[in-house]
Amino acid sequence: MIGHVAIVGAGFSGTLLAINLLRHDGPRATLIERGDAAGQGVAYGMAQPDHLLNVRAANMSAFPDRPDHFVRWLAEQGDAQGGGDFVPRATYGAYLRELLAGAQAAAPDRLTIVAGEAVDCDGGKVTLRDGRTIAADAVVLAVGNLAPQVPPGLDAVTGSPAYVGNPWDARGTAGLCDDDRVLLIGTGLTMVDVVLTLEARGFGGKIVALSRRGLLPHRHAPATPGEPPLAERPTPPLSALVQAVRARGQAIGWRSAIDELRPFTQGIWAAADHGERRRFLRHLRPWWDIHRHRLAPAVADRIAALIDGGRLTVLAGKTCDAMPVGDSVDVRWRPRGDDTVQTLHVTRIIACTGPQGDLTRTDDPLLARLHDAGRIRPDPEHLGIEVESTGRVLRADGTADEQLFAIGPMTRGAFWEIVAVPDLRRQVWDVARYLSNAHWVGGEGL
Repeated sequence: MIGHVAIVGAGFSGTLLAINLLRHDGPRATLIERGDAAGQGVAYGMAQPDHLLNVRAANMSAFPDRPDHFVRWLAEQGDAQGGGDFVPRATYGAYLRELLAGAQAAAPDRLTIVAGEAVDCDGGKVTLRDGRTIAADAVVLAVGNLAPQVPPGLDAVTGSPAYVGNPWDARGTAGLCDDDRVLLIGTGLTMVDVVLTLEARGFGGKIVALSRRGLLPHRHAPATPGEPPLAERPTPPLSALVQAVRARGQAIGWRSAIDELRPFTQGIWAAADHGERRRFLRHLRPWWDIHRHRLAPAVADRIAALIDGGRLTVLAGKTCDAMPVGDSVDVRWRPRGDDTVQTLHVTRIIACTGPQGDLTRTDDPLLARLHDAGRIRPDPEHLGIEVESTGRVLRADGTADEQLFAIGPMTRGAFWEIVAVPDLRRQVWDVARYLSNAHWVGGEGL
């Protein structure tokens, strides 16, 4: 019987797991989080006022059994925005913090929050950097997204103040003037967030965003009426998924065609063999990402205005190498489809390539030690930690660990679509039921 669960990471996944353990009358929980960011994590705790959710409010409830919970909370706060609106991420952070505070106040003896950095785990004992230990019956890794890998060719400047490897590091947007030029490596949602942060900090200089294909996320649009939604999982292999969506999009619009796949995407991924997954990641992932993970219309309008005004330039190509030049950097890059190498002189480089999940390359002390000890192993695609459907991690020898679990984006190797709230809330709900021995209730598993 599990009586105590230690949860490493108190962002969305860790916070909701602790709350759901209480809701399922499960074991007591200890949330471990660096600093005082419990209940929000990077996505919501560092959001600027103009950082909007990329999912409509109607689908942002923290609980799968109470789908209107967030919309009702907004109404209670006097917020007149409807379920179809894209609300500020900071507002959502306040929602999560209130949920956590309410759960702790209701059961102070069952939910403890500890400020500290977990650096090791032996069985159910978690060791913090300051030497404190927390003994539990089970440990759940809810570490969120890891910082991006160093982009190709930029190793020579990683020690320079001009290079910022973590897009959420405040140094990335500090100390700039309007004569400076900033290079963002990556053109996805992280790049958009950094652009908006630069704008909010008053930066009036030039911004260049560079990625292999130069693709920008598409915008959300109202769903168009069409045929009835899919009743069962599409049958084509993963490698043909984009073509299937295109065909379906002719009937109901591409946005609706993408959205109606949400209930089936994890099943499609699970049914694909490793060869199909690798081909998808190599050739189709960028196209899938810009269609699947879209921008709130207001944010898309702002990015378009910056491009039209010449403030933001989006380039397709790859970095070759870089060299410090005083306080700045000369970055040599090759445009896509061209062998001519060009040079960009920039004041700052910010890595916005998205999170890395390769355990063999991580500098996270806890994950590195667990990997070295053989308690966790990379999934075959090196997207994160290999887990069972229950969330139990697999050791290096392939056996499941009865005491160690993982949830959140680092389990994308098993589930693929596990970064947005609608997917995460279902995962943490299921893991909480498993840890509470409540997964047999209500006919599930019978």
